[in-house]
Amino acid sequence: MTTTVTLALTPGEPAGIGPELCLQLAAEQRSAGLVAVASKPLLEARNRLLGLGITLQDWMPGTAAETAPGKLSVYHVDGLATTEAGKLDPANSAYVLDTLTVATRGCMEGLFDGMVTAPVHKGVINDAGIEFSGHTEFLQAMCGVERVVMMLATDELRVALVTTHLPLSEVPRAITPERLTQVTRILNQDLKRFFGVQQPRILVAGLNPHAGEGGHLGREELDIIEPTLESLRGEGMTLTGPLPADTLFTPHWLDNADVALAMYHDQGLPVLKFQGFGRAVNITLGLPIVRTSVDHGTALDLAGTGRADVGSLRQAVRVGEHMTRCQKGLN
Repeated sequence: MTTTVTLALTPGEPAGIGPELCLQLAAEQRSAGLVAVASKPLLEARNRLLGLGITLQDWMPGTAAETAPGKLSVYHVDGLATTEAGKLDPANSAYVLDTLTVATRGCMEGLFDGMVTAPVHKGVINDAGIEFSGHTEFLQAMCGVERVVMMLATDELRVALVTTHLPLSEVPRAITPERLTQVTRILNQDLKRFFGVQQPRILVAGLNPHAGEGGHLGREELDIIEPTLESLRGEGMTLTGPLPADTLFTPHWLDNADVALAMYHDQGLPVLKFQGFGRAVNITLGLPIVRTSVDHGTALDLAGTGRADVGSLRQAVRVGEHMTRCQKGLN
């Protein structure tokens, strides 16, 4: 078994900062082999535009990926229509999804140990007439799993979500015993599998202010969350909560926990992004493969300027490598 981890790297939206972040990362020292699953002409064009001087080398399945600074292996994907930085083109949408498909299949077939994704632009993909709600749902469908969990992480804090991209008005109906059970089991299992946490300590937020205050500010905690957590404790999980979200994210609780589980997107992620925006990683749990991503968008206004910060992509690669090594027992 090789001790070098090989990660597929998808640059995302061609008009955004993803292609140049991949090139900037290739200039750095790294221990993982990176294979850009992308249009080689796109990377060549951005390489010339920014004068980065990266050597792009064709990669064939079964060969070693480049790890040397200044070099990047490329698994070419056809279908790119235009390469202009900062200018969206719906004609590129099928190509973007093809890169994700190639990378995902490569992971499932063992060509890659995991995949790291730069940001896509959901709006332009939908403008092309292709129904697309995001990386997470796309990978869930490709891998054929019933439930996935979004977790964002910095070196100091992990936050997972019970619900993700839902209108706030729909969140209470989505907090069901079944969903909460599935999400918590995946979170507990994958902290062990991918992060080496032997007995995960999970803080669980309530849905309502003051965690419902004994039913006076909502009954979801009494009727759904607490009974579900008690049942899961019977499976041996270490769960604390439901806790008021306004005090959960304090050292008193976080210093003795491995992850916080928030009920909805804007309950937990503002705290994490305030604490570590630009060096946080978006991780999809519940998949049979390793997948990490950046914590930011396509930043069309920065594309082609050379001013984009590679920090989140660097961290996504580092975490993807760590997850792979844990899964394979290489750490």
